[in-house]
Amino acid sequence: MNVGLVGCTGLVGRQIIKEIEKIFPRRHKYFLFASQKSVGLEFEIFGRKYEVERLCAENLTSKRIDLALFSASGEISKEYAPLLAKTGAIVVDNSSYWRLFKSVPLVVPEINGDEIFINEGIVANPNCSTIQLALCLAPLKAFGLKRVITSTYQAVSGAGKAGLGDLERGKEGLKPIKFHKPIYGNCIPQIGEFNEDGYTDEELKIILETRKILNMAGLNITATAVRVPVKNCHGESVNVQFEKDFDIKDLVSRLKNAKGVKVFENDYPTSLDIDGKDYVGVGRIRRDFSVESGVNFWIVGDNLKIVI
Repeated sequence: MNVGLVGCTGLVGRQIIKEIEKIFPRRHKYFLFASQKSVGLEFEIFGRKYEVERLCAENLTSKRIDLALFSASGEISKEYAPLLAKTGAIVVDNSSYWRLFKSVPLVVPEINGDEIFINEGIVANPNCSTIQLALCLAPLKAFGLKRVITSTYQAVSGAGKAGLGDLERGKEGLKPIKFHKPIYGNCIPQIGEFNEDGYTDEELKIILETRKILNMAGLNITATAVRVPVKNCHGESVNVQFEKDFDIKDLVSRLKNAKGVKVFENDYPTSLDIDGKDYVGVGRIRRDFSVESGVNFWIVGDNLKIVI
């Protein structure tokens, strides 16, 4: 099988290359694509060096690619994903561009993996904060999800190399380039641009994508997304109100048995605990006594690994 990696030099792209040997067998052939400035860079996969090629239509479509993993911008995905799909390739896209198209499955394998086979050549990968939230909400659907409130605490690596750069510059007292305000020693309650209703792009991604993944178009869900001065791993405070009453032990048991989730009993996960892990950590699980049938919990996921 010929595998194409588009946007291979970014943080997520480099993480995908690291994970390739866990995901695919040695016999596959790989083609790496990025912008002109990255042409000629070399990456090693299964002991073989692969050179980055310029991302363009001719280079992409001439390789007879069977599977393409995109970790580039929405504009790049908009332009190039359909070109590859027309050649018969399957494109798994990590940008936000295709996620809410009705014809494009938005897949978290542990939740709705079967939908990946019902596609028109493009499969969308959800937002990282959405993935870790959905992994923990899916096993709790049995109680009837009535309302979900989440506040995210998102690491600077979620904004790529530029985000990490702002954190380092801030230590030296320099002005930010990527973020609207200094991130070093600070929390910024804005990720993405504001919409007319006061929500940011990131918050709407969490809301709309969660509804689609869980197949609950009418789910009452709201989000506040905050950037925090942490290098990697996103945290989320989650409050859920259910239609039915629940036994807290049963709820914890359902989370324990959920794929991709690890419960920290009598403890809680932190970014340092979860960095490099393939699961979402859940802790501080407790009843919300302010509402009927409510629960609070805290979750953390490695935002670079969870999207792979």
